[in-house]
Formats: sequence, C-alpha cells, structure tokens
Amino acid sequence: MKVFGSSGTRGVANEELTPDFVLRVAKAAGTAWDVDRVAIARDTRATGEMLADAAVAGLTSVGVDVDRLGVVPTPGAQVYAEAEGVPAMMVTASHNPPEYNGVKLVGTDGVELAVSDLERVEDILLAEKFEAAAWDEVGHVTHVDDAPERYVDQLLDAVDTDAIADADLTVALDPGHGAGCLTSPEFFRRLGCRVVTVNAQPDGHFPGRNPEPVPENLEDLGRLVRATGADVGIAHDGDADRAIFYDEHGEYVEGDATLAALAAAELGPGDTTVSAVNVSQRLVDVAQKTGATLELTPIGSTNIITRIGELEAQGEHVPVAGEGNGGIFFPDYRLARDGAYIAARFLELVAERPVSEIVEPYAGYHNVRRNVEYDTEAERATMLAAAEDRANADADAELDTKDGYRLDYGDAWVLARPSGTEPLVRIYAEAKDEDRAVSLVEEMHETLVAAKADA
Repeated sequence: MKVFGSSGTRGVANEELTPDFVLRVAKAAGTAWDVDRVAIARDTRATGEMLADAAVAGLTSVGVDVDRLGVVPTPGAQVYAEAEGVPAMMVTASHNPPEYNGVKLVGTDGVELAVSDLERVEDILLAEKFEAAAWDEVGHVTHVDDAPERYVDQLLDAVDTDAIADADLTVALDPGHGAGCLTSPEFFRRLGCRVVTVNAQPDGHFPGRNPEPVPENLEDLGRLVRATGADVGIAHDGDADRAIFYDEHGEYVEGDATLAALAAAELGPGDTTVSAVNVSQRLVDVAQKTGATLELTPIGSTNIITRIGELEAQGEHVPVAGEGNGGIFFPDYRLARDGAYIAARFLELVAERPVSEIVEPYAGYHNVRRNVEYDTEAERATMLAAAEDRANADADAELDTKDGYRLDYGDAWVLARPSGTEPLVRIYAEAKDEDRAVSLVEEMHETLVAAKADA
C-alpha cells in the first residue's frame, strides 16, 4: 500500500499530513464505506482538532453524518464504533513524536480495517473517485460528550474487578499527556487501585515526555514507582492502545517479557498466537511449552489484525497475540489493542504475585535497537539493498524476508526493515548475551550507514 502503512497513515502535520490530505482520505473512506454515519475521534496532539475538522469536512461533503467524539483513546473510539454499528476515523500518530499526526480507519465491528479494505479506500483516494453530495444532502454533525465514560464502563464490565480490588494495589500511571489521561486514571481507581500519576495532564505538546513508551522516555515513571512504593508502573503511548510496565522496584519490564507472561497465562494446546517478524524468543518458547502454534506476519497492527481474522475464519482459536512494543491483542475480548485492558489483564496477574516474579521466567534476553534516518528514497533503497546483500552472504543464518531481512542464528537474531510510519530503517537484535546483541546491531548499522553515504 502506498498510503496506509503498518498502522494507518502518518506524517509531520501540516507538511506531509496536511488538512487537504486528511480531507481527501475522509472523502475516500466515506465513499468506500457507503454508510449514513461515521464517528471521528482524536488524541491530544496540537494538530488533532485541525485535522479532525478536515476529516469532518471530507465526510460531510460525501453525504455522511458525523459523530464527533472529541479526545478519546483509539480503543475508546473502537468501543463506540462497535456499540453504534458505525465506522470510525481516529486522528492520531500513536507513539510518534509530537510534530506527527495520522489517521486510522476502523470498521463497524470496532476493528481496524484489514489490508484489503484499506486498499479499497486507497484506490478511491488515488483515483479521486469521490461520491460528492448535492448541496442540500451534505452530512450533519453531532457532538458526543460521553465517549470516554462509555469506554471506561465497558472496560469495567470486561475484567475481573473483584480480584484486582481485593489485592489493594497501588498503580503508578504515566499516560504521557495523551488520550489515556482522560480515561486510565478513572479506570484504575474504579478497579479499586490507589493511583498516583505523572504526565497525566492532556497536552498535545507532550512537555513531560515523548509519546513512545520506551525506557529513555519513562525515567519519571520509574522514580514514581520507587517513591510511592507502587506495586506496578503503567505507561501508555499517545492514543493509549499500548501498555508498558515497571516492576515493584521501579525497573523497566521489557514488552516482550510482558507479552510472554500474558501468553503463558492464556495459551493452551491447539491454540494459535500471532506476532511479527521481530518476535522475541520468549514468545517462541512459550508457544512451544504450551503446545500452541506461532504465526508470524510483517510488523504492524494492520498485518496482525488481518492474519488473526484469517485464522479465526478458519476455525483457529487465537486467545492472545501482539508485539513486544506493548501492543497486545486479546481477540476473545475485541480484535483491538487496548492499553487500559492490557494493563488490567496484567493486574490480574499482579494480584497473585509481584511483577518481578511474573516476568522472571522471561529474563535473560537482551534486546537492542537502532535507527538509521534517511532523507531520500534513493538512500532508503540503497540501505535496503545493502541489508539484502549482507543477508544473502551470511551462510550461518536462516533468512526470513516477510518484512525486511531477519537473520536467525539460533542463539540470536538481527532484523533490518523500513519503518512503516517514519523515514527510518530500523535495526533490531536479540540474544541471551548482551554483547552479542550489540555486536549484531552495530554490524548491520555500519553496513547501512556506509551504503547511505554512497547513495
């Protein structure tokens, strides 16, 4: 797909992602959906209201009524879409830096559109075959004020509130100034937890930290856990569809370890789980131990959602799936990444034993990641060609090309692949020996940087 990448379409707002572009995406989506109503929501980004206005204009111009939900997490918009039976547009750039924004498209079932549906919207967009309405048939706008409350109420109905409340947990929460500020503090309090917060004021400039919940952005959360004696730290990204954790000592928990722990609690013989090509060996080991099958896809929620849907249509049971970035699916609940729900399911485990004990079986793996930026398509193509040459020349590794180039050495792996949302080539590596992981990343990094210099 040219427009929609691994998780919607994104770019620097007012440069790559302009109001005119969002308007045309909305016109294409409204034409493709052929429905009477569409919901529009946004996260807290400074450009969110401007771009939501453009989306409203696009949808109403093709004769579609619009429910404006305001600021709500992406999973909150999905809850509304499913409950009302309407598709939704979510204006968000998720974990990307503050200057970015983007659009995700959600179907009437509350699920992000599969690849085939996105391609249909994209075809209409690129051909500009919009169904413009007559002047007296344009859509109308309704402002919906209770979407956050409806989302929290639905969450409370979906989790084991008694088990969590009985544990008398203290939760340190960092919503990162994003949409989760409006819902997660209330949700965890209503679960019976004592909640302490940092970066919990909605602010589209993200003054306390960047939206991506990675260790370098979460030092305040670790300090808060230690200062308050919290049982767990929880962090979200900008649209709160992910959850990352800190243990009771204020130590960062790798997202891959969280995924493995939750998978171990869910999977059984005959089940299937789905992850991406940067899957950790932790999940591979859990699948083997539980007798489950592991399916791999290209990186990105759209690809994982599409594959889960295909497997379920074939009668497979997929109780848990996701990636090590904090984006975990529980398809029996909803085929959506939901940061608050992920956190609540983890709290059900924390109610039984400390976080450090939950993730201890999945320690001993070291993950290293680096990015190489590029300015032109020529630089991107040259770096990927260099990665391909390196991969094909390495006889000691098993090569997987579902998404970029993954070299699996048995004791370690390294992956180079282009980002679906930013002008970056990402390099990932994992090994039980930290020096081995660092070495694999550095070797690939040197290869790409040298190729970029020659572009």
